[in-house]
Amino acid sequence: MAMRREPHVLVVGGSDSSGGAGIARDIETISAVGVRTCLAVTALTVQTHDAVMEIQHSSPSLVADQMRAALQANEVAAVKIGMLATAEIVAAVACVLRENPQVPAVLDPVLASTSGRALLEAGAIAAMRRNLMPLCRLVTPNLIELALLVGSELAMDEDGAVLQGQELLAVGFDALLIKGGHASGPRSTDILLRPDREPVRFATRRLNASMRGTGCMLASAVAAHLAKAKSLEDSVREGKLFVFEKLQKCRLNNHNVLRPAKQTHFPEFFP
Repeated sequence: MAMRREPHVLVVGGSDSSGGAGIARDIETISAVGVRTCLAVTALTVQTHDAVMEIQHSSPSLVADQMRAALQANEVAAVKIGMLATAEIVAAVACVLRENPQVPAVLDPVLASTSGRALLEAGAIAAMRRNLMPLCRLVTPNLIELALLVGSELAMDEDGAVLQGQELLAVGFDALLIKGGHASGPRSTDILLRPDREPVRFATRRLNASMRGTGCMLASAVAAHLAKAKSLEDSVREGKLFVFEKLQKCRLNNHNVLRPAKQTHFPEFFP
């Protein structure tokens, strides 16, 4: 029986010793929305804001046991999934989700760090697409991750991204949120795709800077609002606004985790 009855988000992901991304950013975001967290740590990393030096993976059984313990101890109302590292961990997480189909899961398909270090084995992408993504309430790829999941080149425009997203939906996914942060133009537009429904666009002014951990932040905010029993569309809208306001505040304050916007290259996936 759960010991804590207030809603929790179970965060499944890797640590970031710099505090700029990973479970540190997840906990910060979910707490800011007013929801409690519990954890299953998939990997320990040694990293700064500029580079990943070392990664130690958790065993798949340990990840699954952490998830089951968190679900037993708390009233878990949503799951947020980030770094998974290996195909074996992907399978372990999928197994626990199948045991708890009533709990909505939000997957941020973390494939590489901002600096370009692979955070998911290349061979695990197919396992994630086949075994995990169909179990999730929402998957939140950026344009680079979307192309890798589809097995195609980067989409050249918004219409191309929507076509790639619809190709993934055809596999049997519930919903996809295509993040527009890697696109260009004066507006940053995220697109919510669901089967047999028109795309819903969430647009904000594009700020002339970027911050590490915004993907973690968005998925965590959406999961937190789902845990508060909001609809998927409302949860995405609130999550998008949360990230925009955080970026705007950091930009105004010249916060030390703010980084100049750049195009990241992922050599493990795009040689």
